[in-house]
Amino acid sequence: MKLNTLVKTNFSKIRVGRGIGSGKGKTSGRGVKGQKSRSGVAIKSFEGGQMPLYRRLPKRGFKPITRKNIAIINISDIESFIKNKKIKAQDEINIKILVEKKLINKKYNKLKILGNGEIKDKLKIKTDFISKSAKSKIETAGGVITLLKEKSSQNG
Repeated sequence: MKLNTLVKTNFSKIRVGRGIGSGKGKTSGRGVKGQKSRSGVAIKSFEGGQMPLYRRLPKRGFKPITRKNIAIINISDIESFIKNKKIKAQDEINIKILVEKKLINKKYNKLKILGNGEIKDKLKIKTDFISKSAKSKIETAGGVITLLKEKSSQNG
């Protein structure tokens, strides 16, 4: 028994290019002339002169080589760390301690403190950057801030 007789269906396959009486003769349903009427042509992502989708969408995901990894922490975060006894208020808070206690990821190499939230304890903070509001809140609570200076590399 042949396989074709077992898979018999109610309609036969359309045979293109078999004369004008078939309805799919002459150009075989490909239209008239042009690039797409030829065989072996695939026009990927061409949208007929319309701006292609890959150019309409915004660019994302570029990571510049010179980007510095800066951990950003709010005063409210520091207060919650102290409240949950993850760090002690009398200890000096810096990026090294925060990484050791696994409060921030080790991929960060600089620290910036922002002023969102309130602080009650006297803190000793060593940081690379700090906002004006954070600085004023820590100093009014009686804390001490030490800013780390970046080593400048000068040529010549």
